[in-house]
Amino acid sequence: MKYRKKPLVIEAWQWNGNLLENCKDVPQWIWDAEEEDDLKLYDDWEPEDRFIEIETLEGTMRGEIGDYIIKGIQGELYPCKPDIFLKTYEEVPE
Repeated sequence: MKYRKKPLVIEAWQWNGNLLENCKDVPQWIWDAEEEDDLKLYDDWEPEDRFIEIETLEGTMRGEIGDYIIKGIQGELYPCKPDIFLKTYEEVPE
C-alpha cells in the first residue's frame, strides 16, 4: 500500500547558529521551550561548532546550524535538516 502525508500547517524557524539573543524573528515558542529546558543552545565552542539539543517525543535530538526547528501539530519540537524541510514543506501565505 502507498500513503500520502495529510496536508497540515506547522510552524518552523531556521536557526542560523547565532545565540538566540542575536537571531532575528525568534518565535515565542522557541523562547518558551528554552525557558522550560526543552531546548538548550550549546555555545561554549566556536560559532561553527554550536548546536541545539531539543527534548522531543522520541528523546533528545541534536539540531545543527541551518536546521529548521519545527513545532508539530501536538506542540512537540524537533529539528529537521534544510534539504528535507524544503522537499517536505512549502511556505503558507499569511
